[in-house]
Amino acid sequence: MGKKETERKPEEFRLEEAFERIEGLLGKLQEKDVTLEESFSLYQEGMQLLKLCNEKIDHVEKRMLQIDEEGQTHEFS
Repeated sequence: MGKKETERKPEEFRLEEAFERIEGLLGKLQEKDVTLEESFSLYQEGMQLLKLCNEKIDHVEKRMLQIDEEGQTHEFS
C-alpha cells in the first residue's frame, strides 16, 4: 500500500505532483478555520516543495540542449 500524500517526503514528489500539492496547501491556507500553528506547518511544507521544484527545474534546464543557427547543439546555459 502506498503512502498518503501528507506522509511523503517532499523529495519523493514528481514535479507535477509537487505543484498539485502546493496548490492544495494554498487552498488550505485560505480556509477560515486554519489555526496559526497549522498555517505555519503548511507554509513550511510549501517552501520545501518550492525549493524542490526549483532544484528539479534547474536540473532539467542544465540537461536541455540549445540548437544554434548552424544546427549544432550546445548545453543550455
